[in-house]
Amino acid sequence: MSAESEPQPKPQRILLVTGVLGAGKTTALRTLEDMGWEAIDNFPIRLLDRLLETEPGSAQLDAGSPLAIGFDTRTRGFDPAKTIERVKRLTARADLTVTTLFLDCGGSELERRYNETRRRHPMSEDKPAATGIAAERELLEPLRRWADVVISTTDFSTNDLQQAIREQFSPITPQRTTLTISSFGFSRGTPPLADLVFDMRFLNNPHWDDELRPMTGKDAPVGEYIRRDPAFSEAFDRIRDLLLLLLPRFQVQGKAYVNIAFGCTGGRHRSVFMAEQIASALRDAGFSPTLLHRNLGSRAADMVEGSQT
Repeated sequence: MSAESEPQPKPQRILLVTGVLGAGKTTALRTLEDMGWEAIDNFPIRLLDRLLETEPGSAQLDAGSPLAIGFDTRTRGFDPAKTIERVKRLTARADLTVTTLFLDCGGSELERRYNETRRRHPMSEDKPAATGIAAERELLEPLRRWADVVISTTDFSTNDLQQAIREQFSPITPQRTTLTISSFGFSRGTPPLADLVFDMRFLNNPHWDDELRPMTGKDAPVGEYIRRDPAFSEAFDRIRDLLLLLLPRFQVQGKAYVNIAFGCTGGRHRSVFMAEQIASALRDAGFSPTLLHRNLGSRAADMVEGSQT
């Protein structure tokens, strides 16, 4: 086989993971490692060129194994400007695909996390955590502007961040879009990763029926009550038809994950029933959705449900 016809090795995939302290870098790196990435944390960025001084496809740096490198303001020799210049040079290499991920988080939430863990912010010295957070944010701003991907974890749980990392950086794109349908209660917060959210609070609320209150949207009497609402049938048909239009187009565009959420006040009746019905309709249409009910086990409470109409 001639040199011209020899297949060229795939570029080494490099992900630089940084961001404000407390935003979830460790969680992100652990998730990447679980996905098959080789993960290195607190790596001196000034040594990055030396780490990558290997021939493409060599044993030391296998192009088949993506590499995630974590660093932050605590890393020895940290300098945002020099880091950006170094990344620019690496990006020009044909044997590398370099992406920078910046994890951000709101100041109030960072303060809460530091208070909760009773840890001192490294840049606050003997001052409040807010002082260190502000100083760090100013230092990191050039790197945040430069980053290819910015994920804010202000409203994320650990699981939310893990899911976001899996969706964004899965080494192998699924052949078929992974579809999740969920129900939730607005009184307990909107799911941060939902692509489409449908509000079911326009339907009559089974909570105000004494017999139905202890039940959920998975129980037949609750379903019959909701079906009797004059608005249900047309709303269901329109939502189903919209999803049947959008889902194949998402798949053509290469969207690996689609999360569809149905919400009501408490997340126990209307949203559960609609999610169940839509999931069934999509299965009949050839899709394979995963069905999740976030607040199904939550306690029914009049104060949560609001006033009766």
